[in-house]
Amino acid sequence: MSDVELREFRYFVAVATELNFSRAAQRLGMAQSPLSKAIAQLESRLGVTLLQRDTRRVDLTPAGAVLLEQARSVLAAADAAITRTMRAAAPEPRLTVTLKPGVDSGLLREIVAAYERPDLPPVEIDFADWGGPTARLLCGAADVAILHSPYDPHGLEIWELLTEPRVVALCAGHRLATRTRLRRADLSGEPLPHWPSGDPASDAYWAGRDPVTLAAAWTGSAATDSAPTGPAVRDLTQLLEVVGYGQAVAFLPASTAARYPRPDIVFIPVTDLSPSITAIAWPEGSRSSAIAAFLAAAIDVAERGDSDAQVAPAIP
Repeated sequence: MSDVELREFRYFVAVATELNFSRAAQRLGMAQSPLSKAIAQLESRLGVTLLQRDTRRVDLTPAGAVLLEQARSVLAAADAAITRTMRAAAPEPRLTVTLKPGVDSGLLREIVAAYERPDLPPVEIDFADWGGPTARLLCGAADVAILHSPYDPHGLEIWELLTEPRVVALCAGHRLATRTRLRRADLSGEPLPHWPSGDPASDAYWAGRDPVTLAAAWTGSAATDSAPTGPAVRDLTQLLEVVGYGQAVAFLPASTAARYPRPDIVFIPVTDLSPSITAIAWPEGSRSSAIAAFLAAAIDVAERGDSDAQVAPAIP
C-alpha cells in the first residue's frame, strides 16, 4: 500500500464533514469530478469503503468515521509542525506563553522574571479567550500555557504547579453573606453565570457540579440540582459585575478573590468544592530547552510563594 498524501486527507475530511461532494468541492476550491475520483482512489488504495453514497445522500461507514478522526489529527499535527518551524526560523525567536487574560494572579510576571537569562529567548505573552490556551498550544502558535482547571490534557504534557481552594463570590447583601464558610448544597438553586464558550466539562466545573465536587458534596437527587442560568459573561470583569449586582453567585479560586477585593462582594470558602489547579502545559513530545527553563522558573516561583496554595512536588 502506497503512502497517503496530506492532500488526500484534506479531500476526505472535507467530504466527510460536509457529507456532500458538491459542497466539499466548493469548500476546497476545486471541481466535483476530480474530488470524487480522488476519494475513490483513496478507498481503492486502502481497500476499504469509507463513504456510502447513493443519489440522495452520503454517509460515513465505520471505517470512514475512524479515518475522519485520525485524518483530522494528522492534518492538525502537520499544520502545527509548519507553524512551529516557521516560528523557530524567525530572526528573533521567542518563547510564546499563552493564558487567559486576568487569571494569572500575578504569577506570570514572577515566572518571567525568574526565567529571563541572556542565553534564553525572550518571552512573548499571548492572551487567549476561554478555552483558547490549549488550542494555541496544539496549533503551534504558542510554546507554553498557564492553565487553570478545568482543562483538556489531550496532546499536552502537564505539570500541576499549584492547588488552592475555591470560594463563592456573593453580593454583599446576599442572605448568606455573613456566613464564615459554606457547603455546595447551601448554594443549591442560586443563579450561576453562563460562559458562552464553555464546554460541558467546563460548565460543570464552574457550576460546582463536576465529578470531584459531586463525590464530596452531594448524593442522590441533590446531584442533579439545576441552578438557573445567570447572565452570560466572557471575562472576570463581567463576572464580578454581575455578582456585585446580585444577579448571580460564582465559584472562584481563593487567590482571585484576594486579588480583586470589592466592597459590594464577599468571598466565602466552600468546603466541599473541588480545588482550583494552576498548571504549566506544553506540546506533547517537546524537548525545548527554553520550555524546560520556563518550567523550572515556574516551580521555583511557586515554591517561594506565600499564598495558601499547595505547591506540587519538585521535578525528580
